[in-house]
Amino acid sequence: MAVDGFGPYLKAFREALRSPYKGDKGGRPRLYVWEEVAIVQVIKRRVNSSLSIERRIAQGCAQLVEQLIKASQKAGGINTAFIERLNATFRQRLACLVRRGRALARQAETLRYGMFLVGDVYNFCTLHHSLRIGLWISERRIHWVQRTPAVAAALTDHCWSVQELLTFKLPIAPFVPPKRRGRPPKMALLEALS
Repeated sequence: MAVDGFGPYLKAFREALRSPYKGDKGGRPRLYVWEEVAIVQVIKRRVNSSLSIERRIAQGCAQLVEQLIKASQKAGGINTAFIERLNATFRQRLACLVRRGRALARQAETLRYGMFLVGDVYNFCTLHHSLRIGLWISERRIHWVQRTPAVAAALTDHCWSVQELLTFKLPIAPFVPPKRRGRPPKMALLEALS
């Protein structure tokens, strides 16, 4: 994960990407940070007319960061280009994320569902120029096959229409009753004792 110099990003990712440690003690479990997640930070400082760029590893080791860069970019270094492009896509397609806009997401669920819909349209319905494959027809002629990220990841075999995406039926998740907090009711205690 790559973030810019804004400090709360690091805190938010570290709080979100952790799991409880199941110990033998009672009470609230201690949380541990995922070791397989690497967070890098690019800090840009402008002093007068010069720009200084500091790249640092906020979480993870240098070897893990190098492996992830080779897997995603083949070559290069720590940068925020991909996350900035993703942020620009969300700002462009969701009215509540536009800078200096008047539309508001009054509830967190509105923003979450909007981002879910934009992400699905981006991955299943939008052709991406950088994901195309060249097929050679003859020695001098090439045919470019356009692909979506879902086609490139072998999740589907065609570019979906928005109507197909919105009418696709998902299986319902099994119901899991919420965990009851507090003291058990008296009837439950009497049933347990008998």
